[in-house]
Amino acid sequence: MADKEATVYIIDLGSTMGDFNNGRTESDLDWSMRYVWDKISTTVAASRKTWTIGVVGVRTNETKNPLQEDGQDGYEHISILQELGPMNLTSLHELQGLIKASDTEAGDSISAIVIAVDMIEKFTKKLKYKRKIILVTDGEGSVDPDDFFDISVKIKASGIELIVLGVDFDDAELGFKEEDKSPTKEKNEKLLKQLVEECDGLYGTMAEAIDELEIPRLKPVKPYKTYSGPLTLGNPDIHPDAMSISVERYFKTHKATIPQASRVVLSSQAAGDEEMEDVEPTGTFAAVKNARTYKVNDPEAPGGKKDVEFESLAKGYEYGRTAVHISESEYNITKIETTKSFTILGFIHQEKYDPFLNMGATCQTIAQKFSDADALKLSSLIHSLQELDSYAVARIVTKDGNEPTLILLAPHIEPEFECLYDVPLPFAEDVRNYQFPPLDKVITVTGNTILENNRLLPSRELADAMDDYVDAMDISNWEKDDEGNRSLEYAAVEDVFCPPLHRLNQVIRHRAIYPDEPPPPTAPILLKYSNPPEDLVTKAKSKLADLIAEANVKKVPPKAKGRREKGAKPQPISGLDVDALLNQPQNKRTKIEPDNAIPGFKQMVEYASEESEIEDAAKQMGSIIRSLITNSLGDSGYDRAVENLGVFKDTMVRWEMPELYNSFLTDFKKRLLSGELGGDRRELWWQMKGARGALGLIDQSVSEPSKVTSEEAAEFFKK
Repeated sequence: MADKEATVYIIDLGSTMGDFNNGRTESDLDWSMRYVWDKISTTVAASRKTWTIGVVGVRTNETKNPLQEDGQDGYEHISILQELGPMNLTSLHELQGLIKASDTEAGDSISAIVIAVDMIEKFTKKLKYKRKIILVTDGEGSVDPDDFFDISVKIKASGIELIVLGVDFDDAELGFKEEDKSPTKEKNEKLLKQLVEECDGLYGTMAEAIDELEIPRLKPVKPYKTYSGPLTLGNPDIHPDAMSISVERYFKTHKATIPQASRVVLSSQAAGDEEMEDVEPTGTFAAVKNARTYKVNDPEAPGGKKDVEFESLAKGYEYGRTAVHISESEYNITKIETTKSFTILGFIHQEKYDPFLNMGATCQTIAQKFSDADALKLSSLIHSLQELDSYAVARIVTKDGNEPTLILLAPHIEPEFECLYDVPLPFAEDVRNYQFPPLDKVITVTGNTILENNRLLPSRELADAMDDYVDAMDISNWEKDDEGNRSLEYAAVEDVFCPPLHRLNQVIRHRAIYPDEPPPPTAPILLKYSNPPEDLVTKAKSKLADLIAEANVKKVPPKAKGRREKGAKPQPISGLDVDALLNQPQNKRTKIEPDNAIPGFKQMVEYASEESEIEDAAKQMGSIIRSLITNSLGDSGYDRAVENLGVFKDTMVRWEMPELYNSFLTDFKKRLLSGELGGDRRELWWQMKGARGALGLIDQSVSEPSKVTSEEAAEFFKK
């Protein structure tokens, strides 16, 4: 989009525009203004002073234009409703009050175009502007063809684009033809189309223009240069044969930002509040400034706290449970001293690079403009990488003092364009290494590998059924081309729009134009890719049924609520006796092993038939937790103790025996703080206080049988 724009909208306000046609529930004028309001509101939202708008009304009750005032004939019933210039929300609302169908049919659309041309020429003068005139009409007014040739020459000479949008105009491509059309409208359609063709403009029907409003408009973005300087291989200052190419680097992909909201208050409320000194009125609403205060504990100050000035604050970095202070004057010691550079560190074959290492936005590097020598050097590097199926790994510092970044450079060659695309690479600290069991084999505890005939591995029939279903749901070539053949990529990047971004912009524009109306429905194009294509799902339905049958998929019954009786073993959905299948004896566990405390504790409680057995399990778990703390070297045993403590509490809540846990925790606190459990263990107590509800007493809000109130549970960590 050009930096400067001058657009004049010519709105037909004749009496016929107030009619309701073709089964619509709104007048032709209101329906047509959907398009105009959407375009104007988009310009208002951009808030660019160089994007100017003017509005001319034709077939108006009054006459208000400079050409008629100068005594020229033929410009009656044409009014300038908005002078060409910047537009804001206030002027948009004022304009809305002027857009109403008139009581007359007099007024010539061609004369209105002449006035619009005059407005643009006077405003833009000889400056570089993108000039545009948009005529919205139902074709029932006057269209004088006498000066078509002179007007078209003037429009083309002024560099103005003429667009005519007609209400219910015939459109062969859209497949629309209005029946019982008046002779006047039929004649005017041909005349307006003739004028547009002579001006090399655009001519269309309003229905198509309104339909296109649902297609999100991508915001044009100016090229943002992230780096400009030499791309080196080796050090040119030391080695004369080192490579150095002057390049420029730009963003290729960058996350689009969602519009942010600010908190506001009604201006009337702000004006009546004498204490609101930080409010800046802006029309109907007033912006609110944030104020922040800093306080520290001070027993001698009123309320036990005193205010601290922002200038007296310092940065403290957590080091364990303490803070390390680094003053602003010494802060530079924490930063790496770097200089602006872009250096290739080495090369890697494409097959050896894992795509999951990509870390963020993509940039593209091109040779410095107007330098044929650098273009030739960079082209040689790009073609070498392409021929060798290799990538380059580079280190880049975009500005002195910035943090260094590792990037991967990939060659890209088109007939008229060559560049290096790059993506950020992770450092060692950025990579998360997790070990998961393989899906295609089972490794037993004895080290044996099982590849088939195991309940954890899919059968050959199940794998084939899944393959057939995946093939049936293939969308790689599901989009239809112009001839109706399925040969195009489904959900291509250029066709997939960000739903939150465009939905929010749609709602903002609608609310700006119609403040009292509910939000419009979400545009279908934003929901198109929310679900797979219906015809594809129908096609793959039989394959899905085969897959369900082969996998023996069954509906999971709803989870049973209520407390299970003590001693009653949980029954699996299959109804099988798991103990018998595993050839395990039915003897109850009577001792919990410290090295496997959690499973042992759960199993002992699960199979207990009397409360005394649960009490015994609780005592053993408590003893194990105290032993972990007592024998802990530093904080090495704290994590296991906290985990056991959490399981202990959850189990007692589930079995509605909170007193076993509460009595243990009360005794545990006394021993811990007195140093009985291996010395000073207050760091563990602070860790437990941080968890609070997870490791605190079980109160009545969690378990009804508990004798501890919520207040007592809260006081437990304060003493």
